Amino acid sequence: MRKNVSPILAQLNQVILGKEAQVELALVCLLAGGHLLIEDLPGMGKTTLAQGLATTLGLSYHRVQFTSDMLPADILGVSIFDPQKQAFHFHKGPIFNQVLLADEINRASPKTQSALLEAMAEHQISIDSETYSLPKPFFVIATQNPLDQAGTFPLPESQLDRFMMRIELGFPNMEAELAMLQGKQFNQVSQVIDTAELISMQAQVREVSASASVLNYLLRLVAESRYNATYPNPLSPRCSKTLLQAAKAKAWVAGRDYVLPDDVQAVFPAVTDHRLGVLGGAQSSGAALSETLLHAVDPLA
Repeated sequence: MRKNVSPILAQLNQVILGKEAQVELALVCLLAGGHLLIEDLPGMGKTTLAQGLATTLGLSYHRVQFTSDMLPADILGVSIFDPQKQAFHFHKGPIFNQVLLADEINRASPKTQSALLEAMAEHQISIDSETYSLPKPFFVIATQNPLDQAGTFPLPESQLDRFMMRIELGFPNMEAELAMLQGKQFNQVSQVIDTAELISMQAQVREVSASASVLNYLLRLVAESRYNATYPNPLSPRCSKTLLQAAKAKAWVAGRDYVLPDDVQAVFPAVTDHRLGVLGGAQSSGAALSETLLHAVDPLA
């Protein structure tokens, strides 16, 4: 099954040129069963990457443009009264897709953002005393504009913690942008695997082993964030579990069935930046804090 990784990455790297590291992290996140937050300026390819991932992995997909006047029912669905049957009938919203692209998620109000909390954590939603299961697999890929732009609401810590990873695409290098201008960027994306293959890949990721020394290294990283005043937002137990899942997926993509400290380090900034750097709605210090934390803990100790 691992043989499918190369064609997946090859196609995605032709959709988003010059961003091999970010593309691999996005795939690692979905293989680990997590949700992905992509933050950057408008026009950097955030939506294109999300669409490319959904199509390449053969997943049902729906894009929702988040705006300040959105309501939770616009995402979850709504119960409508049927006068003929004298009963309410639930009409499912766009969240009932395997991939929900929450485009510009921080342009919606906190009330609307909170509609995703149960879905992202438990893969189900509760409406009118009824619980509805979401399709499997289920991913939220959200794009976010920088918080200093007009019309944005900061994501609360509880919402940010639901995202396994946060990545930034950044500006392409000159060679990649030239290739884009010359029309060398893929516009037609094809399906590479189906849902059954993806679920099988995720099961294999969960079977990747982590030795006692790797687990000890991971726990020391988390403990350093909790007992050192340098880090105002210590990493939660959910983050510990998320970090291990992401490291397993990184190891599996690299062709191994065991985790190395290098795998933990490779995914650490993407998993922790948005958790460590959240203070009063500001996230700018996250990257610096994650790098400081990595340098503070010796993987061989």
